[in-house]
Amino acid sequence: MPEEPFVEIEHTADLALRVHGRDLPSLFVHAAQGMFHLMRYPPNAEGSVRLTRAVALEALDLETLLVDWLDELLYLSERNAACLERFEITSLDTSSVRAIAQGASPRYPTRSIKAVTFADLAIRQVGEGYETIVTFDV
Repeated sequence: MPEEPFVEIEHTADLALRVHGRDLPSLFVHAAQGMFHLMRYPPNAEGSVRLTRAVALEALDLETLLVDWLDELLYLSERNAACLERFEITSLDTSSVRAIAQGASPRYPTRSIKAVTFADLAIRQVGEGYETIVTFDV
């Protein structure tokens, strides 16, 4: 298992990450952490307040669930002017995820992500963990 939970990889027009996790919950957490890392949030400003949001999603398959998970976090960050930094997966199977996301608001990214895409997306079991590539439309 690689030491880095996510690594930015080159992409011709968009942003992309190779994400690793020892299990599916850690893969989902690392994908979320990587997405917010790519958005390059400045440090917490004075006056920032802690924010906690519950997330509950269902999808037809695991790849769609991952895209929906990241899209929902992107929506929550934009709606609440927040940088989400901590993610606790409370349940996850091949068609649903329940989680708690925490961060600080107001915080604004220096790089915008429009959406999460299905380009090159396939969750694969590798060794004793999981790996995927996530591509973001900028």
